[in-house]
Amino acid sequence: MIEVKNLTKRYGNKLAVNNISFVVNEGEILGFLGPNGAGKTTTMNIITGYLSSTEGSVKIDGIDILENPNEAKKKIGYLPEHPPLYMDMTVKEYLNFAYELKGVTLKREAHIKEICELVKITDVYNRMIKNLSKGYRQRVGLAQALLGNPPVLILDEPTVGLDPKQIIEIRNVIKDLGKNRTIILSTHILQEVEAICERVLVINEGKIIADDKPENLSALITGRHKLSVRIAGPRDAVRRVLRSVDGVQYAEPSVYAEEGAYDYIVEARPNVDIRKPMFTALARAGYPILQLKNMDLSLEEVFIKLVESNKKGSGGARPQKTLAGARKEGF
Repeated sequence: MIEVKNLTKRYGNKLAVNNISFVVNEGEILGFLGPNGAGKTTTMNIITGYLSSTEGSVKIDGIDILENPNEAKKKIGYLPEHPPLYMDMTVKEYLNFAYELKGVTLKREAHIKEICELVKITDVYNRMIKNLSKGYRQRVGLAQALLGNPPVLILDEPTVGLDPKQIIEIRNVIKDLGKNRTIILSTHILQEVEAICERVLVINEGKIIADDKPENLSALITGRHKLSVRIAGPRDAVRRVLRSVDGVQYAEPSVYAEEGAYDYIVEARPNVDIRKPMFTALARAGYPILQLKNMDLSLEEVFIKLVESNKKGSGGARPQKTLAGARKEGF
């Protein structure tokens, strides 16, 4: 649905985006991460057609954003960090104005009503935008992006400045929208990526430094998966069972957790999911699992390590890494 190929953007001598390529498939929610100045906003502005690239191309559903901008932009709904709202308009006036501005051809009243119900702003439809809370203003901005039913949504920091309740509400709306749309979500809130996104792309100093599923990024750093498992049974006997499981490369008790049960640190070999065979082996031996926790790095820790590693690399930028590539290099 979105194809970015060899994209480069220069501002004089400064290289803001450095020859990046990626594809976002139809129906995918992509988390777009990077520190300030990494090139995120520049990339998103090029994808939406707001900026032109120095080199490379962007295609939306096969349509080049520079060669045929009007057709490509019809397929995009864009919510910038600060929604372009007119404070002295009511929600109704604003959405009708945006409807005309975009040249939407769908039946006006039914279409706007459907969008208002989707983002839950029906109850403020006749209120002045300047009198709305920050959360409702974000929803109105999102409603504007949805006019015309674009198959692609570009969302730049959609929950910035919201309180915890509003953040959860907007996240739920985005997840619902992702059921039948392709979404790029730029955010600094890493828990947001874990909660919403199916895939994470990390950019730093204009280069993509990681591209994988959120749950796989920890293994990109550590090269293995580590579990903390509480198991009821004799310590040495349980340890023998754990070590016999195919794919386990390390298993040792850590602490006596509760009566008759120990916590064990269990590590799997790269690219092996040991949970099912471990459960089966322990069940056959009569040693029940009382608790199981993933001990891999959090997404926040992964992000920091990726950026720090990138800075230490020669020239400040390292080639794009996927999980498989990182393992081959021992990253």
